Amino acid sequence: MATKISEIRELTAEELSARLRELKQEALTLRLQQATGQLENTARLKAIRREVARVNTVLTELRNK
Repeated sequence: MATKISEIRELTAEELSARLRELKQEALTLRLQQATGQLENTARLKAIRREVARVNTVLTELRNK
């Protein structure tokens, strides 16, 4: 399930980095499933990309404070 931006903003920088690693790993798994024809929920790829963008945005905000 996609995380809301307000929930992401509550996380620490370390938690955000860990979440980003998890999301990128999940995205890789989904891309592999798609390449082999096993992916059923293609909308999950889009949701993962958007959540990665949200996490990156919050990380950038934290670094620029």
